[in-house]
Amino acid sequence: MAEFKKGDKVRWSSHGGHADGRVVDVKTSDFTLAGRRFRASEDEPKYVVESESGEGRAAHNGAALTRT
Repeated sequence: MAEFKKGDKVRWSSHGGHADGRVVDVKTSDFTLAGRRFRASEDEPKYVVESESGEGRAAHNGAALTRT
């Protein structure tokens, strides 16, 4: 699994095809984002990404992201 850090430019699948943005946080413990609860750990972190289009933030597994 690829590891990402804050500031990395990434791409991920989105409702309309794909989205581009940046990693803004790396979560290694359970957290809530936009009213949804996410599970994360040191072994399976979640990456909080912000889209370039300004449509907000989302959390993804590393396998869902591609470095650009």
